[in-house]
Amino acid sequence: MTRHHPDNLSLLEYSAGNLSEPHALCIRLHLDKCSHCRSRVDSLEALGAVIMDHQPKVSLSEDMFDSILAKIDEGVEPAPQPSRESVLHKLLGADINDLPWKRQLGDVSVLDITDKFPGQSEQVVLQKLAAGGKAPAHTHRGEETTIVLQGAFADQKGVFNQWDFVVLNDQDDHKPVAVGCEDCITLSILSAPVKLTGRFTRLLNPFIR
Repeated sequence: MTRHHPDNLSLLEYSAGNLSEPHALCIRLHLDKCSHCRSRVDSLEALGAVIMDHQPKVSLSEDMFDSILAKIDEGVEPAPQPSRESVLHKLLGADINDLPWKRQLGDVSVLDITDKFPGQSEQVVLQKLAAGGKAPAHTHRGEETTIVLQGAFADQKGVFNQWDFVVLNDQDDHKPVAVGCEDCITLSILSAPVKLTGRFTRLLNPFIR
């Protein structure tokens, strides 16, 4: 069961088709497994159609938008989970556990898939944290959007299970730990490289791109 979701504005941007391809992919993967957010997007699309048809000049304030979503949530029944082939599997052509992972640092392996999204300025990367392993302490020079594809990790914000969604920035300094008995694999979009903050690992920052 997913516990961490995209925020309201991200769902609105997704329903309006305003997100970049990799950001839309992260939300699409989350929606495939989260009936709660899927119902919210369906409602947003219906609301947008009404506004476009009848009140083209109306603009919604953030407070009004949140109020509408709150009313929608009161009566939402979880929609049935669709059975569809993994979008990510189509993109990569292989199971995520069979990819050519590259060991990065300690328990962390990575695979850069930015080239799958031509014309994008942000880095798109798969990250694998070995079961029971720890990632180096780090913060972010920009914004990082992440969805958990397999396993789970924990940091000071809690436990993030499969299909959970999280956005981090330069205010977040964390050291993720893989929990459970399987490797934790995530898909992340980075607007800028991470910044290592550990006592010794910070010496590697000039080499991180």
